[in-house]
Amino acid sequence: MGHPVLQQVAAPVEHFGTASLRALVADMDDTMRARNGAGIAAPQIGVALRVVIFEVTRNPRYPQAEPVPYTVLINPVLEPLGPARDEAWEGCLSVPGMRGVVARHTHLRYSGFDLEGKAIDREVTGFHARVVQHEVDHLDGILYPMRITDLRLFGFEEELFPDGSTLPPD
Repeated sequence: MGHPVLQQVAAPVEHFGTASLRALVADMDDTMRARNGAGIAAPQIGVALRVVIFEVTRNPRYPQAEPVPYTVLINPVLEPLGPARDEAWEGCLSVPGMRGVVARHTHLRYSGFDLEGKAIDREVTGFHARVVQHEVDHLDGILYPMRITDLRLFGFEEELFPDGSTLPPD
């Protein structure tokens, strides 16, 4: 948190299927998996491009989360489908050791492209919708603490969950 790349709007990807784009996604994937993340955006590894990846299967940071399919999403566009929002705990690889409650749309459509430039268009709900919104925020220079409306619901994991119990999914 505080790095200039995380504070700017990322540039769109113009060329798909390139060696450099493949290397970027591989680096993002390695970082996400090494840190048990549900997703990661290119700015989180210092690259100001509109690329995110996400996946949740079994993950110690998200023990109650429903599965989210592995997705490489490039130049994403989000469209909320209705006004419904819910509040839930979130964390972030760029804000390690902290959690906060953030309101997100519960139902949305996202579109964009995969690594080869093939169109993606999905309608999602629940944790999947939350993960996509969190990651796409990174492409616009937004970190989840900027979306917290009650700072009493933001803090260090060990303070918020002192018994070491399983943390809520973020």
